[in-house]
Amino acid sequence: MKNIHLYPTFLILVGVGSLAAAYTAQYGFDLEPCVLCLYQRVPFAVAIVLGFVGLLRPRWLGVVFVLAAAVFAINGAIAFYHVGVEQHWWSSAVGCGGKLPTQVSTADLLASLERKAPKSCDAVDWTMLGISMAGWNILFSNGLALASLYVLRTRKWET
Repeated sequence: MKNIHLYPTFLILVGVGSLAAAYTAQYGFDLEPCVLCLYQRVPFAVAIVLGFVGLLRPRWLGVVFVLAAAVFAINGAIAFYHVGVEQHWWSSAVGCGGKLPTQVSTADLLASLERKAPKSCDAVDWTMLGISMAGWNILFSNGLALASLYVLRTRKWET
């Protein structure tokens, strides 16, 4: 099959582009990520690894795209969970609120005053058309999962 390298290269570009956008938002526009935002970056790093595996082992492209579809679907689920926290449909189970423990020593309390509190996961810093970054990530990740399944279904991985 001609141009078989294009499909894994696409995975690499999607991962690099997505992480570049996340880091640009964080460091270029001072949009501090919460814990759930950071979790949503991991699948894009995995997509980069999968892309390199596909480039190095073209015979594994079928498995690569099955895993890519699963990784993107999982990311869509994490993003959906994040939107639920933002909309107060449920509370976060990952400790995004910055609650203090019940027993704190004086030294721990003083040390905590010097640390910046983690960003709350229900705070929405940026929206486009009324949709938060997590909301856009639902659409993007699920679209990528469907695209991965489409590639898997329509391409013959003969090398």
